[in-house]
Amino acid sequence: MDTNASTHLWWIASRGAGTTALILSSASVCVGLAISGRLIKGGGPDRRVYHEVLSLAVMVAIAVHGLTLIGDSYLHPSLLDVTVPFVLSYKTLATSLGIVAGWAMIFLGLSYYARARIGNERWKVIHRLTLLAWLGGLVHTFTEGTDAGQLWFIVLIVVTSAPALVLLAARVSRLRLRPAALGAGR
Repeated sequence: MDTNASTHLWWIASRGAGTTALILSSASVCVGLAISGRLIKGGGPDRRVYHEVLSLAVMVAIAVHGLTLIGDSYLHPSLLDVTVPFVLSYKTLATSLGIVAGWAMIFLGLSYYARARIGNERWKVIHRLTLLAWLGGLVHTFTEGTDAGQLWFIVLIVVTSAPALVLLAARVSRLRLRPAALGAGR
């Protein structure tokens, strides 16, 4: 095995960017859920700025993750391989899930800037799909990621995604309780 880091530089950079994208997206989802669930007190615009900055950082990390992989000397993927689902033959389903989740995170993040055109209520419905994209990123990480079986990596991802998962579970349980509570008051 070649232990020269320079031959693996692109792969290492892609791994780092992918891990960064997942950690930042977990933080962004967490902040978004906290804002929409009114768990964060204070001025609305200030809260949204943190969510927006995290979302933009996620988009950059996703782009770096895919584009640096093009330089990988083992896979030799093309631009098409890292941007179009089902083109790359390496772990096709896991790769494709990552590509779809990545594009979804990018488009859903950018949808914020088209919010006025889309309409606020419609945008809120569309924006909820971010949770599916984020979950798709988690599945991609654990089904394809090089570090997926490493204890340090599992702990890192669990620690950084657990708050968002807890907030998501609270949101889902609150939505399920709401109709029952409305029926009980009759």
